[in-house]
Amino acid sequence: MQRFCLALDLMDDPQLIAEYERYHERIPEAIDKSIRDSGIANLEIYRIGSRLFMILEANDDFTFEKKGRMDADNPDVQAWETLMWKFQKPLKEAKEGEKWIFMNRIFQL
Repeated sequence: MQRFCLALDLMDDPQLIAEYERYHERIPEAIDKSIRDSGIANLEIYRIGSRLFMILEANDDFTFEKKGRMDADNPDVQAWETLMWKFQKPLKEAKEGEKWIFMNRIFQL
């Protein structure tokens, strides 16, 4: 099992943040299926203020490249991602078009 931690910011607007959270109370079935079909076994998103933190656990065959190819061919995922951009603001470390940015583990007990 692989684990990845990623970060992203939301627009600093309480109404948009509340709407974003409502969308995540129950994601569309097609989005859930695309996540699971890519090899992701568990995915959690946490928020403090406008900062999001994602913990993603995936099987050993999972790669972000494979997931990216699957997503590019899935109109439901493309529509979801376009909708989510309304709420999301890339971190200053992000490259053009990047959303979630990998975090480096700096400590493990």
